[in-house]
Amino acid sequence: MNRRFIYFICLVSALGGLLFGYDWVVIGGAKPFYELFFGISDSPVLQGVAMTTALVGCLLGAMVAGWLADRFGRKPLLTLAAVLFTVSALMTGWVSDFTLFNLARFIGGVGIGVASALSPMYIAEVSPAEIRGRMVSLNQMTIVLGILGAQVVNLLLARDTSVAASQAWNVAWGWRWMFWAETVPAALFLVMSFLIPESPVYLKLKNEKIEELKNKEAGLGELFQHKYEKVLLLGLVIAVFQQWCGTNVIFNYAQEIFVGAGFDVDGMFINIVITGVVNVLFTFVALYTIERWGRRSLMLIGAGGLGIVYLILGTCYALHMTGLLMVALVVTAIAIYAMTLGPVTWTLLAEIFPNRIRGVAMSTCTFALWVGCCTLTFSFPSMNTALGSSGTFWTYSAICLLAFLFLMRRCPETKGKSLEQLEGELVGD
Repeated sequence: MNRRFIYFICLVSALGGLLFGYDWVVIGGAKPFYELFFGISDSPVLQGVAMTTALVGCLLGAMVAGWLADRFGRKPLLTLAAVLFTVSALMTGWVSDFTLFNLARFIGGVGIGVASALSPMYIAEVSPAEIRGRMVSLNQMTIVLGILGAQVVNLLLARDTSVAASQAWNVAWGWRWMFWAETVPAALFLVMSFLIPESPVYLKLKNEKIEELKNKEAGLGELFQHKYEKVLLLGLVIAVFQQWCGTNVIFNYAQEIFVGAGFDVDGMFINIVITGVVNVLFTFVALYTIERWGRRSLMLIGAGGLGIVYLILGTCYALHMTGLLMVALVVTAIAIYAMTLGPVTWTLLAEIFPNRIRGVAMSTCTFALWVGCCTLTFSFPSMNTALGSSGTFWTYSAICLLAFLFLMRRCPETKGKSLEQLEGELVGD
């Protein structure tokens, strides 16, 4: 086994995760400035539209990614994702019309949807069983590095908001450069995508009875057969739960969360970078624990740990507490997520489905994940207004504890087992 080559092709595929993370989070730092530029600061509806347009693109990208990957291969789809990221980054920073801005975000969202489905699946298919969890977690590592990269770029580009001239630059140009910075890794991903081989699983499916594959190509009809219902339910639940555990609103609505905890805009950017650093550090922890502690244990730690932290965080908001304690609780939530639900969800989704339906199953579960993300992102402002920060985090706590009970009963342990062995155990004949 040529491990260096495996690490190389997994890293190239994981660049899709890096762009996924950057594109997903960069809008949070640009938000205060493009809202002023487009004149939507007083329109919660248009603010919600701007924040969710990319997520709608994610839904479309995830919906078609598996079907296209089974028909044309994994490699061409990774190249397509790179193209979409590049076009979106250039276009988002260039336009001055709100409609075109949303169109550009939608294009980037399609790239996120494709990459989020294909990158972990490709890595799982090229990696040997004994390091598969670590390799798929590498995709999560690049996601959090992309998140951190976006946070650092936002911090560096956002000039002193207390100075009128600097704030004018932020509104006119700062948010544009935040999006344009993505073109560098996007172009690198595009070039490198031509240097990796096709997935051996796809080649095996393609070369085994091509005529049969044409006539019996796996689709949604086969995926929803009775024999797959338990594993499909597991995949859908863990995909949606990764979003509805609530951690991702910290990235998308960091401004509201930290301002609500008593910080000004400049302090907000610093705290956002702190959460990004913690996100990266504890994803490194996941790289070493996922093959030792196992997927099931980490999922249970994540669901239970977040449930407890959100319960405390909601109580602190109810008591109107502010300052470093609130930051510490948010950082703790990020740390728990980064070493558990963040990487392990993608690993499980890439492992639990049989080879024949993995493409369409990953696409379906990733679509469900982005539905969860879209509804979470869109509902947070309204939920936060109606329930307050305390009620919102108590709601997320309840969701986490319910998920803990489900995972305790249904989540299998997959570490150290081949994809074929897992197929026999989880689905059978």
